[in-house]
Amino acid sequence: MIAGAVAGQEIAGRETAGRETAGQETAGQETAGRDTEEPADCAGIIAPGGECEQMEPLDEVSGFRIRPGLYGSNGATALPGAVNFTVHSHGAYSCELLLYHRMENSPYAVIPFPEKYRVGNVYSMIVFGLKITEFEYAYRLDGPWDPSKGLLFDRTKPLLDPYAKAITGQSVWGVKRGDEDQYHARVVRNNFDWKDVFRPKLSMSDSIIYEMHVRGFTHHPSSGVENPGTFAGLMEKIPYLKELGVTTVELMPIFEFDETQDRRVVGGKTLCDFWGYNTVSFFAPNTSYTAADEYNREGEELKTLIKELHENGMEIILDVVFNHTAEGNEHGPVISFKGFDNNIYYMLTPEGYYYNFSGCGNTLNCNHPIVQEMIVECLRYWVTSYHVDGFRFDLASILGRNEDGTPMSNPPLLKRLAFDPLLGDTKLIAEAWDAGGLYQVGSFPAFCHWAEWNGKYRDELRSYLKGEYWLAPQAVKRITGSPDLYRSDKEYQGYNSSVNFITCHDGFTLCDLYSYNQKHNEANGWNNTDGSDDNRSWNCGTEGPTDDEVVNRLRMKLMKNACAVLMCSRGTPMLLAGDEFGFSKQGNNNTYCQDNELSWLDWGLIKKNRELFLFFKQMIHFRKKHRSIRCELGAAKCGFPSVGTYTSDSWDVSVTNETKTVGILFAGYDEEQEADDIVFLAVNPYWEEQVIRLPKLPAHYAWSVEADTSDDGVSHDTSHAAAHTAAGNEPCRIGARSVLVLAASERRTD
Repeated sequence: MIAGAVAGQEIAGRETAGRETAGQETAGQETAGRDTEEPADCAGIIAPGGECEQMEPLDEVSGFRIRPGLYGSNGATALPGAVNFTVHSHGAYSCELLLYHRMENSPYAVIPFPEKYRVGNVYSMIVFGLKITEFEYAYRLDGPWDPSKGLLFDRTKPLLDPYAKAITGQSVWGVKRGDEDQYHARVVRNNFDWKDVFRPKLSMSDSIIYEMHVRGFTHHPSSGVENPGTFAGLMEKIPYLKELGVTTVELMPIFEFDETQDRRVVGGKTLCDFWGYNTVSFFAPNTSYTAADEYNREGEELKTLIKELHENGMEIILDVVFNHTAEGNEHGPVISFKGFDNNIYYMLTPEGYYYNFSGCGNTLNCNHPIVQEMIVECLRYWVTSYHVDGFRFDLASILGRNEDGTPMSNPPLLKRLAFDPLLGDTKLIAEAWDAGGLYQVGSFPAFCHWAEWNGKYRDELRSYLKGEYWLAPQAVKRITGSPDLYRSDKEYQGYNSSVNFITCHDGFTLCDLYSYNQKHNEANGWNNTDGSDDNRSWNCGTEGPTDDEVVNRLRMKLMKNACAVLMCSRGTPMLLAGDEFGFSKQGNNNTYCQDNELSWLDWGLIKKNRELFLFFKQMIHFRKKHRSIRCELGAAKCGFPSVGTYTSDSWDVSVTNETKTVGILFAGYDEEQEADDIVFLAVNPYWEEQVIRLPKLPAHYAWSVEADTSDDGVSHDTSHAAAHTAAGNEPCRIGARSVLVLAASERRTD
């Protein structure tokens, strides 16, 4: 028999189209996954030949008929006529399965795992006669209690299954069931019908990432969706995403978390864990992000969203948090991992306290074999069951720390993920630093698979574009793919290892980057001490909103500059949702707790800032059109190099800290277009107009302006563009604090 091979019993598409509505708790109202055809005294499993073998109970415990389970299948798995429960603990003496009626905190049944059912450190049994629609479950473990050694076993404490596929009691955002610190799990049938929709498998060079928060994206009334703040609401915005032109949606954490954690009131507003970086369960989607209850079908709405994105040629990346959990430090709750094997799942000091390299109270012991196995199994699950295209790893440098917290030169977890067969074409993106001071941008153990959030791109381009022209040498490196950081001899994949960004969820929005000199986080309740002080921003002369048209025009120009440079840089660009229409968080650069207008996108800004929105659309389209920006092409027939650097003299390639204006040339022969693809980006961060000489083109080519941020918009074969159209090798004026984007095309002869 094949352990865990039970999905073959289910026919794809057997689920009914109807959804339960909130409050429909009774099993009789559910149809998906109903166990009605199998007798209670046997269970089926698929054998190697494909036939169904019937299994009969061997023992009876607490009034339930049981038999040894599927030891290789972690978690709870539905079988015809039964449910398999498998869990492991290195330090426990014994384990009990607790069964609950829905919405109740006292178990109606306690089933001890017989000692003879224990193999090694694994407890596994099949319980017959259970219908997954009629119960929730948890575990209790007995074992030693010695906090100084990290042992926290408590035989009275119900524990959440570390491999639970669905968590109960938090399906309504902001509402937590009762006051007890207790989580239960549900059994989920994995029989979603994906039909013939497959992953797009976009290359990094063809990807344009769009980072968003599920609730924040559509919860504002201006979003106009029927299901605000949910996966379904996001689905309603797919036409918008297609219009904008992004290819990849990156969702901030969607694993189950408790948004009511650390709830408090500041200035009359209720604050909560809005971002969701305190994971409760790694295998379960956040049920409060669904528009309808999904009893025993948890994940269906998310899978439908992913299927719709894939049908529209878009990918999805999940922001995952394997650096810490919601259990906090020694004063935090015992939810799951602390009660199973606290001294294995967490990095502990010799005295039994928690190392805090995450800044959130604890640190997962990622390179312990048990934790490694869980993380690998988790990622495989999301790829195979949810068809996820990639993962962004929060504070990923923690994944390379040893059990004592020291950085490892060859971290086994990172290497294992890089070479895992099921993750072979899955995007793995590291936030290559942590809260313990480890910064690995350009030195992260990539193993020829991992990419990185290029923090140096963000920092150096922010400084450069706000007027620090003396950073031109660094800016050129970042725009051309950071070749100094991502070398092949360091097991990187060149520019494909660089995710370029200027803003992200953590920090100022693009609008705020040019509206505030200082962070304004008073609303968070920490006297403005939280959030980064290294913002590299400029308020253009006035702090915050203003009616000064001169200041507002300058801010608009600088936002366009950032967009143009990002879209004309080698590497994978990432945008922050809302930047394309000038969304502001009022100077708050750490809105992790703000479930209000500071985090909910105001869609009315599209009309107000339509000029900016259209510019973003145009630059995204321009990037897609010109492959020479995105990747290395064959040698250009005109003789231009793949990447070239220019200054005020077209033959002067030496960029120094005195260089006020730089030009970047991208060129190559595009076999699809059967022509040379030539793009020139000129950047003037200086506060006065500058002159740059355009590269001289072959006689039958001419430059045409595609974008000029000194204008009010984008130029396309207009009289203004014609004024700049030339064969090159002649001076071209660039307005103060402006960006010019040109493309070469063959001259028309008619």
